[in-house]
Amino acid sequence: MSRWRLRALIVTVYVVVGLYVAWVHDYITPALLRDVAEALLAVFLWFLVLLGIDLHIG
Repeated sequence: MSRWRLRALIVTVYVVVGLYVAWVHDYITPALLRDVAEALLAVFLWFLVLLGIDLHIG
């Protein structure tokens, strides 16, 4: 395994464990995930927002 792949694997594991810990300790909640999804939709589909389409989830 090359050095680059080993670093990528370590970073990926670090981020996944961090996400799990944040989820277990309620730093990440379903409401937060919904808000982030709405924000990402608004950023990537901004032209639909300008046309008056509501991108709110739920």
